[in-house]
Amino acid sequence: MTRHNVAVIVGAGFAGLYMLHKLRESGVRARLIEAGGDVGGAWYWNRYPGLRCDVESLDYQFQFSDDLEAGWNWPERYSEGPVIRKYFAYVADRLDLRRDISFNTRVDSAAFDEAANLWRIGTDQGETIDASWFILAVGPLTTVNTPQFEGMESFRGRILHTARWPEEEVDFAGRRVAVIGTGSSGIQCTPVIAGQAAELTVFQRTPAFSLPSANRAVTPEEQAAAHARFPADRDYRYASAGGMVLSPNAQSALEVTDEEREAEFERRWTSGGFGFLLSYRDLLTSAEANAVAVNFVKRKIRAKVNDPYTAAALTRQDYPLGAKRPCIDSGFYETFNLPHVKLVDAMEAPIERFCSEGIVAGGTTYPVDDIVLATGFDAVTGAVLKIRIAGRGGLTMNEAWKEGPHTYLGLAVAGFPNMLILDGAQSPSVIVNAPIVIEQQVRWVDRLIEHVRTNGIARFEATEQAQADWVRHVGEIAQYTLYPKADSWAMGANIPGKPRVMLFYLAGLEAYGKHCADCAGNDYHGFKMERAAELAGA
Repeated sequence: MTRHNVAVIVGAGFAGLYMLHKLRESGVRARLIEAGGDVGGAWYWNRYPGLRCDVESLDYQFQFSDDLEAGWNWPERYSEGPVIRKYFAYVADRLDLRRDISFNTRVDSAAFDEAANLWRIGTDQGETIDASWFILAVGPLTTVNTPQFEGMESFRGRILHTARWPEEEVDFAGRRVAVIGTGSSGIQCTPVIAGQAAELTVFQRTPAFSLPSANRAVTPEEQAAAHARFPADRDYRYASAGGMVLSPNAQSALEVTDEEREAEFERRWTSGGFGFLLSYRDLLTSAEANAVAVNFVKRKIRAKVNDPYTAAALTRQDYPLGAKRPCIDSGFYETFNLPHVKLVDAMEAPIERFCSEGIVAGGTTYPVDDIVLATGFDAVTGAVLKIRIAGRGGLTMNEAWKEGPHTYLGLAVAGFPNMLILDGAQSPSVIVNAPIVIEQQVRWVDRLIEHVRTNGIARFEATEQAQADWVRHVGEIAQYTLYPKADSWAMGANIPGKPRVMLFYLAGLEAYGKHCADCAGNDYHGFKMERAAELAGA
């Protein structure tokens, strides 16, 4: 069966939902396709115990509607996963979005028909959907990274992945559990699982930097005050570098006294969250400034952990603070003081294989009943490349991105007409507060589509030159920072064979917005626009 929509959107997270709403407001007939059973994107699939957002609740929400904001109250400073899923359901209901969403449907192919000037989009339900515009809102953290350890099939117990957690509750009471990975999901689930399991063994492959959340309830008075100042806070978020209401320190970490620096670090550490990275302006650009912050954080970690061996393993980071996205935790380090919890440093005792009774690492067998893979995602590009996408002349996305992503403004790809990507590679994406950059991108895409409709444009496509210039600019910005100093998922380094390139635009939300506005304000320079008559050779 073939259906036609003017626009097809893939993914029902922040980007997909707002894009659907915005196109509706503009009178564009759109359909959203979602593999999950409800709205939420990554928040639909991730259900592991301890799951929380690492951005403060008052920042991590839609900003475009006063009414939408006024009708929702956040119970905690950092919201847990179930609350965020309820928020997405609230948004979908208030905006009546579900009637234009096909759930439990996965887009597995998309091919551009040059003669018809349409995208032919195939789903796992046997449908073909024709669309004038193909918009990918598949999210940067949705494609699961499951390392293939030798002997996985021989393990007799349960193997769970944090990014594909069962909807029903998993009971660890009385069981021996292994967690592999100490990124954000591992750091969040470890204290909760430790509270249930008889034994917990955490296998750390690369130590993370984790900052305290200082999480707490949002009082009714605080929520009322947040509602009252929402318009002003929204303006601040839109105009900021990171999209959050945080106060950056304009000083260098190297131009103050040791006592002043220690006091500022302590204040930021006690306040909790990502604000610590804004202690001084040069923490992410100066190796010397970063080193003093690293020393402070490692001292804080060691003070929380009683066992010297465990403390040493947890502070073995050899990369700059912030070059990998720091984690935000509640009690992670203190968990290793419990008598039934142990850490295995896989840098000293690498995981060799799974066996029927558990995990073999460093020549030792660790018997367990359950293994939790907290091994993250094939981030940013994984979800795009998972779809078989073929553009002009049969060019596939896998061919176009074989040396890493190549985009113009992180939004368009040369060779793929009438296709746009939201919250993806070479945009600020999750380096900043994602919902804010998403809103900026969606409004830009909406205006672009209005421009092509108004002016009779049948086909738009990024030029090779504009794309090359943007890719070069993204790389140049990255080299001004310390991000390339770490083998992180933001560099694609967690996936064997994946090109090692910076996947994000690091100059911040405000700078990115200026580039996008400049493109639109200059008649969408960097795009080739063609009318139907021109395509027909008239």
